Amino acid sequence: MPDLCLVDIMLPDENGNEIVRRLRRNTETKRLPVIMVTAKTTELDLVKGIEDGADDYIRKPFSVMELISRVKALLRRTLSEEIKELRLDEIVVNNEKHEVSISGSSLELTYKEYELLSLFIANKGIVLTRDTIMNQVWGTDYEGESRTLDMHIKTLRQKLGDYGTRIKTIRNVGYVME
Repeated sequence: MPDLCLVDIMLPDENGNEIVRRLRRNTETKRLPVIMVTAKTTELDLVKGIEDGADDYIRKPFSVMELISRVKALLRRTLSEEIKELRLDEIVVNNEKHEVSISGSSLELTYKEYELLSLFIANKGIVLTRDTIMNQVWGTDYEGESRTLDMHIKTLRQKLGDYGTRIKTIRNVGYVME
């Protein structure tokens, strides 16, 4: 079974939308992450692809870097949904209850702080670019203030206390949880 499926809408023998619908109906592949790839550029095509079951939609022409970034983001999101609990030393993130605790004490986080912490712990030791973090936590279409991420990281560090120092800034790149 593949980890992810790239499906072009315009195939010679079959429509990509039908392939995606068939994947979603099959019990073995219904949770398989799918990215639709197409030269079609209308909003209606995008909406149809997502409604048929695609997790993401990328328009041709696209760069290899964009494709790799989207694949990595979708795989991270898919894998983190399947993990019931994330741990980093005394920090426990319970994905079923959406709760965080440090040394057994509950920690109050906003939804975005929770998403950030989950992303960092799931990718411990991996440098995450600002774009990757923004896409994962705020969504691919987020066009808000660029300081939003920095402010959320700052408050998350404060709430984590001594563990907050484990979130390191990688200048001109992004962040990493050590």
